[in-house]
Amino acid sequence: MKIDGKHYRSIELNENGWSVRIFDQRKLPWELVFVELTSRDQAATAIREMWTRGAPLLAATGAYGLCLALRADPSDENLKRSYDLLLATRPTAVNLRWALDEVMNAVKNLPADKRAAAAYVRTGEICDEDVEINRNIGLNGLPIIRDFAKKNPGHPVNILTHCNAGWLATVDYGTITSPIYMAHDEGIPVHVWVDETRPRNQGASLTAFELAQHGVPHTVIADNAGGLLMQRGQVDLCIVGTDRVVRNGDVCNKIGTYLKALAAYDNNIPFYIALPYPTIDYTLEKGEDIPIEERSAEEVTHIEGKNQAGKIEKIKITQSPAANPAFDITPARYVTGYITERGLLDHIPERVTPQAKKAV
Repeated sequence: MKIDGKHYRSIELNENGWSVRIFDQRKLPWELVFVELTSRDQAATAIREMWTRGAPLLAATGAYGLCLALRADPSDENLKRSYDLLLATRPTAVNLRWALDEVMNAVKNLPADKRAAAAYVRTGEICDEDVEINRNIGLNGLPIIRDFAKKNPGHPVNILTHCNAGWLATVDYGTITSPIYMAHDEGIPVHVWVDETRPRNQGASLTAFELAQHGVPHTVIADNAGGLLMQRGQVDLCIVGTDRVVRNGDVCNKIGTYLKALAAYDNNIPFYIALPYPTIDYTLEKGEDIPIEERSAEEVTHIEGKNQAGKIEKIKITQSPAANPAFDITPARYVTGYITERGLLDHIPERVTPQAKKAV
């Protein structure tokens, strides 16, 4: 990813080789603020309080949190305690558990004095794997956009998305944005309808920011505008990310995704899920089994932005009580296909294999 022409990953080791650099995503798009993570507890806070977010990036941040924990204390007791603490920070995104398990398996049988080094090695691999996964998601999703461009030459392919599953939610490339960036770079005219995605406004604050940095034409819309745009024929396809997909293909994603899927289904608009394989949870059969995170009501009752004086401030928009379920479930019957790093799937197989159906 590039910001003002300079390439970054969303998470990287600092020059000292052990502390971790992330963006404070709460400050975007108004300020570019870097945070240095130097302890397990700081990594846990960054995940819990959404300094960093997005299922694949949470996985990388959690894995580095375990590295920092082992650097401070490589004992069995601290390994287990740190694993549990980091896992509890965001219960819905399955990628976090996957990454913590990967690091745990890499170190648990090693002598204490070798654990931290091994954890850093495996976490570095996880980050590199994520970049390659997202690149391949782009390659497998690109033909879908190409096909729409061929059907309507001379007109942009209008893509609607929800929340942020771009490079800010991964180590690089993004999931939903990877094929969009590749199409744009190939010269295919694309335009993205960006849901504002309340609460927290990840679409308006993050997706719009990174699309602008890449030069992709886009328009921010109110969350409830998508249905009308679909009725008017102004949306060609929807691509969204996910925090967890279960065995029957049900999709857990940011609250509001289900309503977009219903509108797309009613208007015969393809609805695609872009996801890496660690997001598939084979331990659960159906969407109703997924734990839905209930976040602070303040995310609903308050909103943050820049005032006329150019100062960032938070204001209260209601006096009433508020509920804040963070995710909803889109049933598999509303999903056109799953864009993975190993191909385009029309269902979730028993296990995703390299022989999965390729995009054509």
